[in-house]
Amino acid sequence: MATKSDQPRRTLLLTGASRGIGHATVKRFSSAGWRVITCSRHAFPEECPWEMGPEDHIQVDLANPVATEAAIGEIKNRLEHGELHALVNNAGVSPKGEDGKRLGTLETSIADWQHVFQVNFLAPIMLARGLVDELKRAHGAVVNVTSIAGSRVHPFAGAAYATSKAALASLTREMAADFGPLGIRVNAIAPGEIDTAILSPGTDKLVEQIPLRRLGQPDEVAKIIYVLCTETSSYLNGAEIHINGGQHV
Repeated sequence: MATKSDQPRRTLLLTGASRGIGHATVKRFSSAGWRVITCSRHAFPEECPWEMGPEDHIQVDLANPVATEAAIGEIKNRLEHGELHALVNNAGVSPKGEDGKRLGTLETSIADWQHVFQVNFLAPIMLARGLVDELKRAHGAVVNVTSIAGSRVHPFAGAAYATSKAALASLTREMAADFGPLGIRVNAIAPGEIDTAILSPGTDKLVEQIPLRRLGQPDEVAKIIYVLCTETSSYLNGAEIHINGGQHV
């Protein structure tokens, strides 16, 4: 399918699309005429409809390496002309204790550490490596979604989540060095307090510490993701962009 300018339709692969930042990213790219293929452990979210949504949704548990490899094969089969223009690694998990309590280094089980790192850190590099030929063919872009918690101890985000996001930021630099010569740009975004369903009780108190004095909106993150996947950022590679209203200053 071609756009009005008769250019081949660009394709985005997005993980974690059912809510929040992922939901907003789907809408942003779809409205710009992109085909969006989504991956999630949930079935297609009927509350977040988009064109070709059910047909272009792959249900996969990214915590399972075998299932992830199988999903990569399915994605390859679905790509027109074997081209992938953008990969956005947005899926992430953050386990909590009883009553939503933050899990620190002393409380987090080894099983939780392994689960979090498989989803938040290993799945992104598995997908990028598995689809490198398709990304190369399209001179595509990769965006890894990290977090403000990856660079400082956060009052709500647990230790496993925070360290996985710090590792993902480092991975972004390594990928930028390795994928860059192939014509594939790799960057990251680090959201701060974004108004989504995963916000913890007490987040309102953090707003007082943010210079802009408000939470960010999912579409404010999605707009930057879109920029990182388009020609506007054609010489940006290996960067981590902080989207937090100045919270880290």
